[in-house]
Amino acid sequence: MRKKILIGIGALIILLLAFRYCEFKRGDTATFDESAMIQEQIKNVSKLVVTEGHYSEVVTYKDKNSYLGDYISFEKKAIVVVNTDATVSYDLKQLQYEINEADKTITITHLPKEEIKISPEIKFYDVQESTFNEFTADDYNKINQQVKAAMRKKIENSNLKKNAQNRFLSELSKILILTNSKGWTLQYNGETVNDENMGTLL
Repeated sequence: MRKKILIGIGALIILLLAFRYCEFKRGDTATFDESAMIQEQIKNVSKLVVTEGHYSEVVTYKDKNSYLGDYISFEKKAIVVVNTDATVSYDLKQLQYEINEADKTITITHLPKEEIKISPEIKFYDVQESTFNEFTADDYNKINQQVKAAMRKKIENSNLKKNAQNRFLSELSKILILTNSKGWTLQYNGETVNDENMGTLL
């Protein structure tokens, strides 16, 4: 009789341990499924975000060759009309992150930087030059460099870059919404990312 009782208690203990083990495995599987789904959703968000703009500028280019101090000089100048198509883009495929399944955290380790592309169309008007100071290929290269520098500065001070940043943050917020909906935490630079500090990522 005692032997049967001991066998029964032993069987009960084994069943209890097996039940707890199955519960533990189910928990592991659920966490793994969540992390796999989150990774898949992040891949869907990982796309190229492009903001486009168009700018016009009129630049006066001057150059003077002087001899004998300023007693003799030969000047050349031109009015340069510039029409520029510009884009500011973020490649979210460059986003890097780490997943900690135990803590249910996603840590962003690298954010892509913006890429500014400028495609200027340059037209020359009122070109004035002399035999002793003609326009050369070097002049056109200088004008190109000056125009691109001016356009880049103009873009930096315009709403184009700000609009591109807003679109980029909008895409990142999708990851934040996704992680929060699953009870996960999004982190960057050692801080938890939320709606209030999302704008400080850039």
